[in-house]
Amino acid sequence: MVDERSAGAVIFNADGPEPEYLLLHYGAGHWDFPKGNIEAGETERQTAIREIREETGITDLTFIEGFRQVVSYRYRKGKRLVTKEVALFLAQTRAKDVVISHEHTGYAWRKYDDAMKQLTFKNAKNLLAAARAFMQKMPA
Repeated sequence: MVDERSAGAVIFNADGPEPEYLLLHYGAGHWDFPKGNIEAGETERQTAIREIREETGITDLTFIEGFRQVVSYRYRKGKRLVTKEVALFLAQTRAKDVVISHEHTGYAWRKYDDAMKQLTFKNAKNLLAAARAFMQKMPA
């Protein structure tokens, strides 16, 4: 049974010779992608757009069709074990300026290898690897 559902995206900027991925530093200390809880009446993509805007200030997004990954994990909320499911998309932006929300302590644009080193959780690393593999198969 899923207790919480969230949505977000792997965001990249491809203006340079190699794509750079946006990582957020969460207050709990980990590095991850922008995401948040789905609100009543929202689709997954609407949630991703809203959360990215709220957490980064970025509104210039182009979603890459065909990429959607679901990550599931459990965490403790007080004494309760919560099962969470997160749908993540892949989105391109031309923006580089980020205005982080109160939920975060920092952000970084990182090339793939550096992003892999900086991401905290294995599921986030697996997601980034899947996003990169998807991008490499796209027509130029």
